[in-house]
Amino acid sequence: MKNFFSEEIGYMFATLQRFGKALMLPIAILPAAGLLLGIGSTLSNSNALQIFSFLDIRGLQIIFMLMASAGNIVFENLPVLFAVGLSTGLARKDRGTVALAAILSVLVTNATIHTALKITGKLAQENLAAAGQGMCLGIQTLETGVFGGMIIGLMVYRLHKEFYTTELPISLGFFSGSRFVPIICTFASVCLGISFYVVWPGFQIIISDFGSLFLKTGYLGTLAYGFFLRMLGIFGLHHIFYLPFWTTGLGGTEIVNGQLVEGTQRIFFAQLNDPSVTKFYEGISRFMSGRFITMMFGLMGAAFAMYKTSKPQNKKIVGGMLFSAALTSFLTGITEPLEFSFLFVAPMLYVLHAFFDGCAFMLAHIFQITIGQTFSGGLIDFILFGVAQGEAKTNWMYVPLIGVPWFFLYYFSFKYLIEKYDLKTPGRDENLTEEILSDEEQTKLILSGLGGKENIVDFDCCVTRLRVTVNDAAKVDEKILKSSGAQGIICQGVGVQIVYGVQVPKIKNNLEEALK
Repeated sequence: MKNFFSEEIGYMFATLQRFGKALMLPIAILPAAGLLLGIGSTLSNSNALQIFSFLDIRGLQIIFMLMASAGNIVFENLPVLFAVGLSTGLARKDRGTVALAAILSVLVTNATIHTALKITGKLAQENLAAAGQGMCLGIQTLETGVFGGMIIGLMVYRLHKEFYTTELPISLGFFSGSRFVPIICTFASVCLGISFYVVWPGFQIIISDFGSLFLKTGYLGTLAYGFFLRMLGIFGLHHIFYLPFWTTGLGGTEIVNGQLVEGTQRIFFAQLNDPSVTKFYEGISRFMSGRFITMMFGLMGAAFAMYKTSKPQNKKIVGGMLFSAALTSFLTGITEPLEFSFLFVAPMLYVLHAFFDGCAFMLAHIFQITIGQTFSGGLIDFILFGVAQGEAKTNWMYVPLIGVPWFFLYYFSFKYLIEKYDLKTPGRDENLTEEILSDEEQTKLILSGLGGKENIVDFDCCVTRLRVTVNDAAKVDEKILKSSGAQGIICQGVGVQIVYGVQVPKIKNNLEEALK
């Protein structure tokens, strides 16, 4: 029985890991789009020009408006991006056909909904937002949002997996195999569109009620959100948790420029592009802004505590490692290189960190800090979406006012626990020596640690992790993987996550070359 549950949990983890990896494809687009929209909108509005009058040059303003437009179009079409990104991310082969089928399915699904609304006389002539309708690729349809895009993406993936090897009679042979996938997806999309027309209005009410229920939990609900978000980060599943709040009605709804916008992040960027907005959406303080307190200040204190408690002979090496990880967190909000330096050797510190992070979210909610973000809560987003937007819109000054005490809270609590319980944080267990591996040596160690080439089924990477599916988990050697420079390893069933930090895309490319 124990082995059964262990295998089931392992299978579930591998499935979620694969789903999470696929979600990273459309998510990875958002930082660039957000920066374009943020810079373009900020430097082209009248408030900024009063401060930076030297930017009031026609040529520059045209460039800024183009940047804002380029970024805005991404956030307006997130359902399409998630439909294509999720289906192609899950597919193991023939991804070009999958992408084409996903675009086709988005068009057919929404055209079907449009026609059903028109036939039944429910197509809104004005105030689309009040009727729960919007525009998708020029088609007036129900506002299904990112949820709708993800459902389409999953449908296309399943149909491709089932039918891409279909053999038709000789007379229809031209439409066999991959060519059959867009055909079957077209018919399925008509059915899906009709289903959306019947079911989605009720589903919108359920989402709205559930989101309202979460909002009614007040400050404790915000604390719980931040805590569970950080705990799920251990397994790399945190973006599955926060994404619905950022991009769907669970994160609230707001009418911006006469259009219904769902999800905290989508609302923020819609408001960012609206010069009439005087205060950003309140939900941003619940689901986003707390990150800046932790990532820019709290974890700096944790890093300093680990440095101060390391052995004197190890301080040089530990200092360099921790400084690099802390600077990454401060500037970009990517925390995993720092978090994984103490997660496995001192889990109690991570649980405390998750609790502190939840408290940071709660404080951001209490003080109504409404600083949005593209991907994470580092200095870049803080300046662009906080300071540059003005204190009146964001209450950004509370971040350093809370952050400085937060630095010392982390520092003294981490230092106390490390010394009291002799926790083996970096530099406290053994004498360290610097070892620099070449790319070739590192790749060989990774292949060996994963049980050889024949044991690797599939792999990809997110921001800091190499995500691998293996045939036989028993062949994975964590000790060898550690020697390859891994900062942390998570194995559940056939799903393996190896944390290398921000250099993981290069490691992934080296691994691809070695497997060719």
